[in-house]
Amino acid sequence: MQAAGFFGAKVKIGKPRLSEYDARPAAVRVAVGDRFHLFVDANQGFTLHQAMMWADMLAGHRVGWFAQALPADDAGVHAQLARHSRVPVAVGESLYSASQFKHYMLQGAPQIVQVDAARIGGITHWLKVAHMAEAFNLSVCPHFLMELHVSLVTAVPNGWMLEYVPQLDAITTSRLDLREGRAYPSEGPGLGIEWDWAAIRAQTVEGSHSMVGGD
Repeated sequence: MQAAGFFGAKVKIGKPRLSEYDARPAAVRVAVGDRFHLFVDANQGFTLHQAMMWADMLAGHRVGWFAQALPADDAGVHAQLARHSRVPVAVGESLYSASQFKHYMLQGAPQIVQVDAARIGGITHWLKVAHMAEAFNLSVCPHFLMELHVSLVTAVPNGWMLEYVPQLDAITTSRLDLREGRAYPSEGPGLGIEWDWAAIRAQTVEGSHSMVGGD
């Protein structure tokens, strides 16, 4: 990813023992150098004491954020982790309303807000959360759906990074405009996504869908 021009990469973590994992970010940091951002995602796999131990270890490897360290329905433990951790705490992909984000922000739980337009209820609600994060002086780095989020993250002053996850490539004819590790939104109307309907039909299970009011 570094050779392709990207500025950072996110890796999954969660070995049963901390000692088993410490060598991995150390090796990655040696391979990519100090200027490349490293981020980690634990998929809600830790208890508070485990997350605190991991945060201490990750800080030594200059990790840029610690995402989904704890169960997403508990803002209080995230706030405790944020107070303890030298690594910024990232939350958002498993939150589903502006009110949930407000609850997190009021407790000082996140430093990075990873709001997802597909999960929050669309573009309007995404912008509400992004502006709320701006009021708390928090960075927004949306989760997933880069083709949708590229326009949104460039439309708010606190947008920092865009996740590159090319999962729609198999069913679209358009591609995200990437130049030297930076993403550029479409200048045309709409979202800039062009669906490959033949590929979608080929991957559709018979009887799993129906059309309303058209072909």
